[in-house]
Amino acid sequence: MSTPTQQKALFLQTKHGEFTVATRPVPKPGPGELLVKNEATGLNPVDWKIQAFGLFIEKYPAILGMDAAGVVEAVGDGVTRFKAGDQVIYEGVPTEDNDHATFQQYSLVSADLAAKLPDALTFEQGATIPLGLTTAVVGLYSQNGGPMLTPPWAEGGKGQYSDTPIVVIGGASAVGAFTIQFAKLSGFSPIIATASLKNAALLKGFGATHVLDRNLPAASLREEIVKIAGGPVATVYDAISLPETQNPAFDLLAPGGKLLTVLPPAVEEDKAKDAQGRTIVHVHGPIQLPQNVEFGKLLFKKLTGLLETGDIKPLRLEVIPGGLEAIATGLEKIKNGQVSGTKLVVRPHENA
Repeated sequence: MSTPTQQKALFLQTKHGEFTVATRPVPKPGPGELLVKNEATGLNPVDWKIQAFGLFIEKYPAILGMDAAGVVEAVGDGVTRFKAGDQVIYEGVPTEDNDHATFQQYSLVSADLAAKLPDALTFEQGATIPLGLTTAVVGLYSQNGGPMLTPPWAEGGKGQYSDTPIVVIGGASAVGAFTIQFAKLSGFSPIIATASLKNAALLKGFGATHVLDRNLPAASLREEIVKIAGGPVATVYDAISLPETQNPAFDLLAPGGKLLTVLPPAVEEDKAKDAQGRTIVHVHGPIQLPQNVEFGKLLFKKLTGLLETGDIKPLRLEVIPGGLEAIATGLEKIKNGQVSGTKLVVRPHENA
């Protein structure tokens, strides 16, 4: 079948506006690019925050969406790693031309920032992976000012940090779940996560050695972690990063330790003044950011192998029926705190 010239896409019509499904042209891949037929796309908290707070996007109407899995429809000049018909996962990015975001039926992506989807995984599972995974690994291995650890796919990297404790705040979030998995690959132990205790078995399956109730008072949390870890810890990844999580997380750090956050620093001024070399590092995780692209090329070359071996597992998921029309409903559920330990996924061609 030939590639269609038109497709359905979900547009955010204006800043703080409504989502509407409309038709737009199917883009053509440029040199080094893939055109992907999106079979599944994942929803992220950043999507509703862009709508609610008017973040990041300047030109409207805009297409959002950053997680996708699908089939290569066409390749641009110079692409040799992929061919039409290959099944891939990739991380999209909202752009002014709207060609690279994933809340549409067809998107473009650089071939260097895509990975083949193993046969054992469904498109829906693949769509749970990209943004949460890249944010986790950028924070641990590549973020300027962060711990800059040796990645487990690099020579000598696997298991390098054995007997070193790490804490993951919000372990049941997408970023938290992938941070746990990579911490395990890197050899960290103990791996201590906070979460709703109903997700404890899930997180232990990802590699957490201890799961503590996310509602513990700050003093009790610190007491438990010091007991498990044998003292304060050098690396804490706060995958939630609200003021009420960042402040207790900062208190867990040893002198010289690093608190990784997915939102801007919100630690109380008094704590920051008496820091003892402890630093807060805001992780900029999207792999398409210019500072992340070279690291991303290495990551996406290794990603298929990590998924094939089961070293890295997709997230638990729920498919929201209704195709692109259902995304707004799914984002509302995330916004209202109705999603826990689960990635919401839609199928863009459903109801087409």
